[in-house]
Amino acid sequence: MWTAQENRLFLPLMLGLVALAWLSLALWGLSPWSRYLSHHSLAELDLGRNGGLLLVYVGGWTLMTIAMMLPTSLPLIALFRRMTASRPDGARLVALLIAGYLAVWTLFGIAAYLADLGVHQIVSRSPAFGQHEWVIGAAVLLVAGSYQFTPLKHHCLDACRSPLSFISARWRGRDEERQSLLLGIHHGVFCVGCCWSLMLVMFVVGMGSLFWMLLLGGVMAVEKNMPWGRQLSAPLGIGLMSGAAAISLMALV
Repeated sequence: MWTAQENRLFLPLMLGLVALAWLSLALWGLSPWSRYLSHHSLAELDLGRNGGLLLVYVGGWTLMTIAMMLPTSLPLIALFRRMTASRPDGARLVALLIAGYLAVWTLFGIAAYLADLGVHQIVSRSPAFGQHEWVIGAAVLLVAGSYQFTPLKHHCLDACRSPLSFISARWRGRDEERQSLLLGIHHGVFCVGCCWSLMLVMFVVGMGSLFWMLLLGGVMAVEKNMPWGRQLSAPLGIGLMSGAAAISLMALV
């Protein structure tokens, strides 16, 4: 059972965790190891001889997920905390929810990195393709912009904007720990469905850029949680596709 003091401290603790993630990313970016925060630098290294570098990337991605994505899910996490506040294992259930959510984003980050590594290997082996690397950035922005208009994007957004309905459909209060973990996993899947394309934009603008992390994180938080967030989807899609067109024009002129 949550005590009165724990109830008061819950939101400050969550915000403190997010702030700590941002601070860690900022300090990492200023350190001699800042290059390991960028997927571009990791792609140039031999992971076959030093597979531990993949763990470094996973650590950086997890920090970025906590900083950028956890705030977008605070409404659902806070609601679930209130629904389980009277249970003696309430804190553990909330922790399992968060763990499931972050696990999905970590798996997505690993998959995205491996795909990016594969693309870089193709580019390095193809001189013709290597002379037109701008195509990769333009393609990512085009895909991200186009996805803004798809039914799947809006279906996932609708689910994330209704945390009470989302929890009610998946929480039965039986086998509590398993259900809490699955609830976090399901929410992570829908959150990835909302935001995967925008997170891929980080591979274009640079994972180590706090400015782009803050901007994209704010955009995703508004799009997911604000009543007028749906109105942002189309302009954002047009802006991303315009960015793809601009990259193409600059490369071809």
